[in-house]
Amino acid sequence: MPVTDTIADFITQIRNAGNAKHKTVDIPCSNTKLGIAAILKDQGYISDFEKIEEGNRSYIRITLRYYQRVPAFNEMKRVSKPGRRVYAPADKLPRVKNGLGVAIISTSKGIMSDKQARQLNIGGELLCTIW
Repeated sequence: MPVTDTIADFITQIRNAGNAKHKTVDIPCSNTKLGIAAILKDQGYISDFEKIEEGNRSYIRITLRYYQRVPAFNEMKRVSKPGRRVYAPADKLPRVKNGLGVAIISTSKGIMSDKQARQLNIGGELLCTIW
């Protein structure tokens, strides 16, 4: 069955792997998913990720991070969906859990965290929030 929202599927696979205490999870690759994985690693929610190519297929292997057998993230939530896109200008970007969490934004300069978007004073589509 084809997936219509690949980013929501990406987030769900990471969340489910964390709840099942898996060490790694393999997810089909795209440039958007690579950008989100880079932000998750930079913010400390995952340990590492790598792009693996086998024949004509490529996927991302994400190594999850745990603290005392609990995933490093509490909640990963998709904000903008295919049926309802959510955009925010630079001055109205959300602060997730009063700055403790991260909102991932798709901007004209690429995918970045809400803190980076505020520094560059650009808005965009709110992809997801993590805390």
